[in-house]
Amino acid sequence: MRNLFLNPVLNKEFKLRFRSFKSFLGLAFYLLALSILIIGFIYLQTQNSPMGLFRPDQSKDMFLLLSFIQMGLILFITPGLTAGVISGEREKQTLNILLTTNQSSTSIIFGKLISSVSFLLLMIIASMPIYSIVFLFGGISPGQVVTILGLYIFTIFVFGSIGILFSTLIRRTIIAMVSTYGVTLFLTAGTAFLFTVTMSVNQMGITTNSPIPYFFVMLNPVMILFGFLEPSAFRELSSQSGMGIDFPLWAAYLITYTIIFLIVIFISIRKLRPNMRIKSKG
Repeated sequence: MRNLFLNPVLNKEFKLRFRSFKSFLGLAFYLLALSILIIGFIYLQTQNSPMGLFRPDQSKDMFLLLSFIQMGLILFITPGLTAGVISGEREKQTLNILLTTNQSSTSIIFGKLISSVSFLLLMIIASMPIYSIVFLFGGISPGQVVTILGLYIFTIFVFGSIGILFSTLIRRTIIAMVSTYGVTLFLTAGTAFLFTVTMSVNQMGITTNSPIPYFFVMLNPVMILFGFLEPSAFRELSSQSGMGIDFPLWAAYLITYTIIFLIVIFISIRKLRPNMRIKSKG
């Protein structure tokens, strides 16, 4: 297990990513942008208030805004970070050298995945003190913040593994990146659109008690985030889309994406050295 997560591949990637001044400059600008957004939001709300007060319900709105911005950041950046880690090595003709080392395919895949998303994880964790500003005004519990942080980390690794899969299967980085973004777009905007369509079909009476909308909701990370931010939304979505399925949407999301993560990682590991495996059998 130690060799799986502490290996030369991971160490090299960490050094390349975190020794660059540009990385920390980008992190500083990101935190500065979030801070300006929060200060601007508070300023506008107090200016529009008759008594110049910032109420707890407005603090909750600010937290919702920050949470959706963070989720959008994750879904937009993660495919770009992971979709070229293996295909990029192949294009630079360094993949064969990497495969001749004593590192297993599992350690290479996990090393690439962890190193690719590490900077994004740093950005998310570094922004947590900014999130704590909402505690000054109330409206949000610490448990909600921890839950949202866990959802972020889980989503990052799942969508990062999808990028690793396409990077392993496809030789060209551009094509792998487009494919990863296509899957990400389907799992966000596509499932939301299909949920709306299937709910409309149910309400028009074309189908009776169809559970199909429920499956689209449980695949959509943005809807799951909204459900965590507004617990009543989970109950409403389950009652309207479940149609007899009495199972929490957040649990269905975790189970489904855990299975996807394991399958994707397994395929990536198996396909990393297909040619070498065939030759050894011959």
